[in-house]
Amino acid sequence: MDEFNSLAPHNVPTSTRPLLGLTVLVVEDSRFACEAMRLLCLRSGARIRRADCLASARRHLQVYRPSIIIVDLGLPDGSGLDLIEELNRLTPRIGVILATSGDDGAEARAMAAGADGFLAKPVTRIASFQSMILARMPADRQPAGPRLLTEEEVRPDALAYRDDMAHAADLLGDDQNDRVLDYVAQFIGGVARSADDDQLERAAISLAETRRNGTPTRGDIARLAGLVQARLGERIAI
Repeated sequence: MDEFNSLAPHNVPTSTRPLLGLTVLVVEDSRFACEAMRLLCLRSGARIRRADCLASARRHLQVYRPSIIIVDLGLPDGSGLDLIEELNRLTPRIGVILATSGDDGAEARAMAAGADGFLAKPVTRIASFQSMILARMPADRQPAGPRLLTEEEVRPDALAYRDDMAHAADLLGDDQNDRVLDYVAQFIGGVARSADDDQLERAAISLAETRRNGTPTRGDIARLAGLVQARLGERIAI
């Protein structure tokens, strides 16, 4: 039975917790971005589960069916677009399929793949998060009466950002083949954008541009690695 239509009375959505009784699967490799999603779900009444790659997401989906899935487009083992295309062909289909990314042009690609909507990173505003989901749900799943709108934003714990920096440091210390370099530039750039770390984001963009141009990357890698290590050395990462 569809989870939209099988809610117990005590899980009926309210004006302050409009996603009560629903489960969100977040497919996201960044702990910082996922912590923001966790806080948004908590404030909205939804349960959350996380998969950090395509393989993990597919394992989750073999066991249970979430009400909503939010898929980051840049994942360590491939593109989230592939998963969105797979999900869009499933019968019965997951109720709401959303894509998320901070890359220019990502929204058009996500919608073409079959996503119901797109969340541009950073995703921090509670009202926008709720509205994106509610607008794509059946009418009988809407909270009764007026919904309380707030301009409040969530603020993920800085420790989650530090966890992402530790992961980035590991990636920069591994064999730096083309695939790893492309992924690490995308990963660090996305995390830095979500955390408003402009200096780190610029360094990641520089590495990505150098890779596209086919020019030597040693200087960009060294600069990026130095910035990551500097953030790991700080008592508070952001």
